[in-house]
Amino acid sequence: MSRDRGQGERRAHEGRVVWVTGASSGIGEALVHALDRRGDRVVLSARREERLVEVRDACGHPERHLVLPLDLGQPETFAAAAEAVLERYGQVDILINNAGVSQRSLAEETDLAIDRRLMEVDYLGTVGLTKAVLPSMLARGAGRIVVVSSLVGKLGTPFRSSYAGAKHALHGFFGSLAAEVYGRGVRVTMICPGFVRTSISINALTGDGTPLGTMDRAQQRGMAPERCAEKILRAIDRGWAEALIGGREILAVYVGRLFPGALRWLLRRVRVR
Repeated sequence: MSRDRGQGERRAHEGRVVWVTGASSGIGEALVHALDRRGDRVVLSARREERLVEVRDACGHPERHLVLPLDLGQPETFAAAAEAVLERYGQVDILINNAGVSQRSLAEETDLAIDRRLMEVDYLGTVGLTKAVLPSMLARGAGRIVVVSSLVGKLGTPFRSSYAGAKHALHGFFGSLAAEVYGRGVRVTMICPGFVRTSISINALTGDGTPLGTMDRAQQRGMAPERCAEKILRAIDRGWAEALIGGREILAVYVGRLFPGALRWLLRRVRVR
């Protein structure tokens, strides 16, 4: 975990403007509440406006925050959304790209339309929103872009081929972006969670596009989203370029670096559902 602090990035939380996508549930909802307790001003985005209002109203200081419905599958709306945030707050200090959709199906049983949907939402949606916010950060010479990827962005597991493809693409794009903007005061943090106890597997798409509708056993036993959110914010506070968050499953990344053959053997046998 390397430190990568940007110019003008403050330790104090007072007054920061933090835009969180996927804020209606899970890790995103937990991030909103943690940021509210820290005194930050939060932009809450997801597709379900009524749920975003519930999350905002449950905060200690809801008047500080902005509900801004957003669908990552509709990139034509991103410029107007960024303009609305800048009009309200004048800047975005941190963009947390957390929204996305997962998958639970064998590659051979997954329609190409599902592969395309995962790339459009998880990859292109994240890239597109980042490009809508980036110019204002570069103009100020400060800002941090956070991408909630996955351990599957570092390695591929069964039943996740489309998801792993989209998450791997994020690492390639944002690795390049981090190098390009480093000298201009903007920093990038990649977050790679393992199993977190959210509804991600319930909403995951199967091969024909229907939701799985059940929670994976591994997901049920995973880290609480509130704990994950605190670890994400700690990584941001410390200026890390990348953070692996989870339980024993994160060891697979280190095994892969040292013993790639052993990791391939393990992934053929591991239970991920």
